[in-house]
Amino acid sequence: MLDASQKWQLFGFDVREIGKYWQHAWAEFLWGDRSPVRAHLDEVVRLRAPAGDARFYHGGEQVDPGSAELCEAIELPADLVLSRSLRLPLAAEADLDSVMRLEVASSSPFPGDDTAAGWTVQAREESFLRVQLAIASLSATMGYLGSEYDIHRVDEVEVWAEGPERPIVLRGFGESQRLTRYKRRLLRIGSLLGVGLALVLAMLLVAAGGKFLELRHVESLAQSVQVDSAEAQSAKTALQTANETAGKMNEVLVQYPNPHFELARISALLGDDAYISQFTMRGNEIRLRGRATDAAGVMQKLSGVRAFAEVSSPAAITRIANTGLEQFTINIKLRTDASAEGDGDGGESAS
Repeated sequence: MLDASQKWQLFGFDVREIGKYWQHAWAEFLWGDRSPVRAHLDEVVRLRAPAGDARFYHGGEQVDPGSAELCEAIELPADLVLSRSLRLPLAAEADLDSVMRLEVASSSPFPGDDTAAGWTVQAREESFLRVQLAIASLSATMGYLGSEYDIHRVDEVEVWAEGPERPIVLRGFGESQRLTRYKRRLLRIGSLLGVGLALVLAMLLVAAGGKFLELRHVESLAQSVQVDSAEAQSAKTALQTANETAGKMNEVLVQYPNPHFELARISALLGDDAYISQFTMRGNEIRLRGRATDAAGVMQKLSGVRAFAEVSSPAAITRIANTGLEQFTINIKLRTDASAEGDGDGGESAS
C-alpha cells in the first residue's frame, strides 16, 4: 500500500511545495550565479589573488576589464579555506539555503559567530545537485586582510575563495554593497517595465474603450434602422393590403359595373329623339326598352361603342300608331377588359 506522502509526488517533486519551487526558480533567475539578468546588470569585480595578479569577473564568468566601474574582491589563500564538495538530492534545491546553513553549522570547525561561508551550484544532474562549499574563519580572514592589505572593516571589500570551476563568494563581507546596487538596478528596470506595461495596457484599454463606444454607436444605429425598417415594413404591408383591396374592388366593379354610370352614358348617346322607359342591369348585361323616332339608328349608335361587347335586339322594332315613334328592346353585354377605357369618345366618334 502506498505511503500517504507518495500521493503528492510528481516526477520526484512534492507538489505541495510547488510554491517554494516557484520562488526558488525566480530567485535563481534574478540572483543566481548563472542568472542571465545578473550577467547584464551586475558590476565587474576585480579579484586580487594572493600571488598579486588580478582577474576580472562579471556574473561569475571571467571577462576582460574594459572601462566598466569595478568592485574590489580579495581571494583568500587555500590554507585559510575549508572546501567541500556536496552531492544533494535534487528535491533539496527549493530549500538550498536552509540545507547549506545546516551543513555549514555541522561542518565548520569554527564557532558559529566566527564562521564565514559561501557556496555555489556546480552542476545539476538527473536526480542530484553538486554544490561546492567554502568555509573560513572570520577572525583569521580579517587578520589576513589587515596584515596583507591593511583592511580592517568587514564590509570594506568582498572576500572570495577559489573553487573548482569558478570562485565562491564568502557571505558576510562587502558583497552586500554590490548586491544592494544590483537590487536598485533591478527595481529601476522593473519599474520601467511596469510603467511600459501599464502604458501598453492603457493603450489597449483606450482602444478597447473606443471600440466599445463604436460598437454602442453601431448598435444604436442598428436599433434605429430596425425601427425604421419596421415602420417601412408596416407601411409596405398596409400599402400591399390597400392594393389588394383596390384590386378586389376593381374585380367587383368589373363584374358589377355602376348602373348609374352606364345609364348616364347610354342617355348621352341616345340624344333628344329617344328615351328609355325601362333600364335593367344584371352584372355585365343590360336590357333597354324605350322609344325613338329611329330605333334602328339607336341600335347602330350603341353598336359602335367600344365598351359594349355585344348589342342585340331580342324583339322586333314596332311602330306606335299616331305617334311617329318606334318601340325598341335592346340587350347590351359590357366588355370586361382594358379596351373598354375611353369608350365615351369612341361612342361619339361612332355616331
